[in-house]
Amino acid sequence: MQLYQLDTLRGLLANTLCEKSNGYVMEELFNRYATLSELLDVNEYELLTIKGIGKSKARQIISALQLARILNAPAQQVYTIRSPKDAADLMMPELTYLQREHFVLIFLNTKNRVIGKETIAIGSLDSAIVHPREVFKAAVKRSSAAIIAIHNHPSGDPTPSREDIALTERLVNAGEIIGVQLLDHLIIANENYCSMKERGLM
Repeated sequence: MQLYQLDTLRGLLANTLCEKSNGYVMEELFNRYATLSELLDVNEYELLTIKGIGKSKARQIISALQLARILNAPAQQVYTIRSPKDAADLMMPELTYLQREHFVLIFLNTKNRVIGKETIAIGSLDSAIVHPREVFKAAVKRSSAAIIAIHNHPSGDPTPSREDIALTERLVNAGEIIGVQLLDHLIIANENYCSMKERGLM
């Protein structure tokens, strides 16, 4: 399998550089870096030591190798949100131990599959200023059918504040107008979470 990948990459690089696939530059490159992992890890300085490769060609090679690295990466697992716990489990490792409030959006398609996430605001020890404009601008940009809002409480207490409840209400109302549903607003603190939906606060 790796031999096939190397042959494919060799053809790609030859076309990119306008070189013959069995020419000196290509032979030297693939003799020095005989495996796929070695070739994908090469840097510009190393390439410049090969006769016939200048800065321009080295950068072309690096760009082609970066593309090959992306294509060679395994596809990310599709994550579907079926409950508040699913959303909390997804974000808890990222938000649990932060020392400032981070307000994050999870973007979902029509089947509640995650199509992305983005940090919308970073605040102080106990607050993050969020405006519905920024929230739904990001959601529309991602062509989201629905969103889940999540933020952390560095205090360790996931109980929603009056500001959290008021923000949730504003987001629900704005979402109804724009056509992007807010499915839930979660608060994560330590290894616990609070769901506004489960609490009947939205």
